[in-house]
Amino acid sequence: MDKLGIIGAGNMGKAILSGVLAKGVFKKENVFVFDPYKEGLKKVEEDFGVNITDDPKEVVKNADAVLIAVKPHLFKGAMEPIKGDFDGKVLISIVAATSIADIESVVGSGVKVVRTMPNTPALVGEGMSAVCKNDNVTDEELDEVLKIYNSFGKAEVVEEGMFDVVTGLSGSGPAYCFMFLEALADAAVAQGMPRAKAYKFAGQLLLGSAKMMLDTGKHPGELKDMVCSPGGTTIAAVEALEANGFRAAAMAGVKAATEKSIAMGKK
Repeated sequence: MDKLGIIGAGNMGKAILSGVLAKGVFKKENVFVFDPYKEGLKKVEEDFGVNITDDPKEVVKNADAVLIAVKPHLFKGAMEPIKGDFDGKVLISIVAATSIADIESVVGSGVKVVRTMPNTPALVGEGMSAVCKNDNVTDEELDEVLKIYNSFGKAEVVEEGMFDVVTGLSGSGPAYCFMFLEALADAAVAQGMPRAKAYKFAGQLLLGSAKMMLDTGKHPGELKDMVCSPGGTTIAAVEALEANGFRAAAMAGVKAATEKSIAMGKK
């Protein structure tokens, strides 16, 4: 894949664009972008130096792979003028609650379709994305798509049946993390720490802890035990968290988001 098209230049579309250009996956002269919002489209041209157009058919015509980055309720309308133009091209979708079968029902079963689920930390180059494909996509083409997604974070190939769980965990998960960060900072403020410092301490705490787990490959329970000295402050905090349903609440949140994703996909 040498040329990339993007339909939809919202936050996620721009995050992906930023990643592929920064990592050199595509050259800016080989990227073509359409968005119906003309002012936003012009800003994309100014910020990234890519090709913009007011005709989505031009995007598909010039690209080897086309990223569809629109809201679910706008998907069918966005695809209407281009649905017959994907012969030999790879259609990459980030459209939530829209299965490969849903996409094929619009563009046809012969089109190469890759369904993906990135999350908002892609905006700072630390996204986590799930990727799956239909049978028309070759392994080599899938590898090219993974290069795109690894340019703004990390990506894993998963079975499409796991996408609702991915939504419940990493898709919706940033909100859980931000709630936890806010609660930690509020607690520190209540104990006398200035709020700006509380947010900085809490943010670096989550960033460093997540990196420690990923880099060491150790089970999070083992890493927790490393901090918990007998009779110390940390085990007292762990006891209080457990008494207030900390882990049960986190599990319930992921379950609720997963079930909502399943229900949305059935509509």
